[in-house]
Amino acid sequence: MMELILREAVPSLGKAGDLVRVKPGYARNFLLPRGLAFEATEGNKKRIAGEAKARQAKESAERAEAQAFATKLGAVSLDFTAKAGEDGKLFGSVTAGDIAEQLEAKGLTVDKRKIEMEHPLKELGFHSVSVKLHHDVHGEVKVNIIAEG
Repeated sequence: MMELILREAVPSLGKAGDLVRVKPGYARNFLLPRGLAFEATEGNKKRIAGEAKARQAKESAERAEAQAFATKLGAVSLDFTAKAGEDGKLFGSVTAGDIAEQLEAKGLTVDKRKIEMEHPLKELGFHSVSVKLHHDVHGEVKVNIIAEG
């Protein structure tokens, strides 16, 4: 068995900074060539500790930035006009791309893949749409769909 320090999270093995024991073949053929781990020497233990502090500081800064952006998103309300039938069903739909475009027009850049919608919005009225900003932080955008004309 070899002792290694993980640089990145490896499924079913551990997260970054963990000291793990693995078979030599797994270390030699998978973990070490891909840069996912280092041998557990004293120098590498110190280096990983430094990287962990830097990663943690970066993570907390990104989380704070995402929370500030989530607050901005919470204050935004988007209005869409669309043709609808008598029962309130839209003839088209409002998609994540449409929401991303309107947010961009308001100066808030959000990747449409971060907008969490199971399916496009197809009914009139108010909807709350979740936006994943960080793996710990989600924002909410209010969407109002109004009947055209």
